[in-house]
Amino acid sequence: MMVNKFRPIPLALAAALAITLAGCGPPEDLRGNNPDKKLMASIKPGVTDKASVSKLLGSPSSVASFDPNTWYYISQETQNVAFFKPRIKDQKVVSISFNKKGIVEHIGYLGIKDHVDVVPNGDATPAPGREFTLMEQLIGNFGRFSAPDNSAGGPSPTSGAP
Repeated sequence: MMVNKFRPIPLALAAALAITLAGCGPPEDLRGNNPDKKLMASIKPGVTDKASVSKLLGSPSSVASFDPNTWYYISQETQNVAFFKPRIKDQKVVSISFNKKGIVEHIGYLGIKDHVDVVPNGDATPAPGREFTLMEQLIGNFGRFSAPDNSAGGPSPTSGAP
């Protein structure tokens, strides 16, 4: 006759594994330049200049395309889950505008709630060039490239000769 015995070791191992896995959350990643609040408090509109802002916060993440007197400090916090695309948890943008003399004029703050998706209109801006057929795409490069002409006597880039 066989007696079922309670085995505490597999049960304890399963409990330890469950506790360990419960502590593992999806990894979070912070990217970009998120200026410290204390440093931001020391930047005063009408007083602080570009050099001081650069010294305090470092170089900006981006400069406005059409106005070099507007700097952006951008940060983003994402969460990765397995093989899926990272999910944006938070995003912050600090914009600092300078006047023509290089003095801070305005400081603006934007967050994830201010996010706006931009959907390009394919019919509004045509791309230059022409559309290729499937066959042109598949065989388009055949014959376009030939072996290097070594008639000049020099080594070819792939020959390994000095």
